[in-house]
Amino acid sequence: MSRKLKIAIVDDEPDMRESISQWLVLSGFETETYPSAEDALKVIGADWPGIVVSDIRMPGMDGIAFLKRLMGLDSGLPVILITGHGDVPMAVEAMRIGAMDFMEKPFNPDKMTTLAKKATQMRRMTLDNRALRRDLSEGQQVMSKLIGTSPVMERLREDILDLGQADGHVLIDGETGTGKTLVAHALHAVGPRAARKFVPVSCAAYSDEALSARLFGPVEDGIPAVEEARGGTLCLEDIEALSEPLQARLLAFISDGGTPAETRIIAISNARGEGRKAEDSLRPDLFYRLSALKITLPPLRARGEDILSLFTRMTEQFSEEYGCEPPQVSAQEAAQLLQAPWPGNIRQLINVAERAVLQNRRGSGSIASLLMADGEDNQQATTTEGKPLKEYVESFEKMLIDNTMRRHKGSISGVMEELCLPRRTLNEKMAKYGLQRGDYL
Repeated sequence: MSRKLKIAIVDDEPDMRESISQWLVLSGFETETYPSAEDALKVIGADWPGIVVSDIRMPGMDGIAFLKRLMGLDSGLPVILITGHGDVPMAVEAMRIGAMDFMEKPFNPDKMTTLAKKATQMRRMTLDNRALRRDLSEGQQVMSKLIGTSPVMERLREDILDLGQADGHVLIDGETGTGKTLVAHALHAVGPRAARKFVPVSCAAYSDEALSARLFGPVEDGIPAVEEARGGTLCLEDIEALSEPLQARLLAFISDGGTPAETRIIAISNARGEGRKAEDSLRPDLFYRLSALKITLPPLRARGEDILSLFTRMTEQFSEEYGCEPPQVSAQEAAQLLQAPWPGNIRQLINVAERAVLQNRRGSGSIASLLMADGEDNQQATTTEGKPLKEYVESFEKMLIDNTMRRHKGSISGVMEELCLPRRTLNEKMAKYGLQRGDYL
């Protein structure tokens, strides 16, 4: 943790509070004083950035009851108790409850300083470890949203993990709806800046004057984005919308940022889907600074059977939301989903999945009709790879077994009965497609 930890001093005697506080302040600590446990509990909670020094004998809530409340809020909070001569057995019991240590009155100031240093070091380590676990958890959560087992998605996840640890600025491009903003979040969440701020700014959402103020100031309320993101990540969406003057200011900011950069910039370009490239919109010196590292997201049509996995996941989520059964996808419909060119990519697939659930709830319509309503004539549509029939059949077969296993919660006998498959054949196909029964239990 970067900021100084606090020491909360709780004692009903004003002279004792002030005496302890003055000594600890002279020793370099930051203190807060409270006349009662009740007053301290209004401020101190889980992950409180400091330690507690408290008297045992106090009117109202005594030190033992106070300790129990603190341990209930945060068992990792160091508490040092101050006892009178006859309170030592009580203090020993307090340590069994969770107190870090105790001191007898009149206490040795140097021992107080030593205990405070030890306690704050322990607290700093506890809070840093918690923050690290949260950052790792957030990174895992973001990465888990990048659904798919196709080679291009496996490679994308590897690129995110590799580039997330790097210091250079990143340019992300790809067609509309491929998940570029999600990838930007993932790059931040798996990297060393995960505990710092991630500040997204859409360059296309502001007028030139408003964007200048949002990025560099002055702003009426808050701070400009370059200051807000300092030490963390500044994510600039629609980077090609930057005007020439703002490109110059951004280049100057990058040049002043040092090496490695204090603030990492992740630029997102949507120009590729319109037949242009980011380098056509940005001045060359800025483009080469921003594209030190680059990720190009694959279009949905290049992700093969991921299309069926995503469609199944989305229909299940919408079915739960709308309180109905998900639509059953036939072999013909699976082929149509795989063959569709998906110009809107994942965003379009999500819309089709929601409408498929809604029309299934009404008992009418088909997936083909939804695709054609989006301007997708699936009788003529083909993927850019022109895959053979065998691959479509295998993709559908995997999806069918996966869906059936989900419905039967991993019951092999139930899947065998519904699909009319002998156990050996089902086992062979599950092994072929990498499906594990334990994933469905």
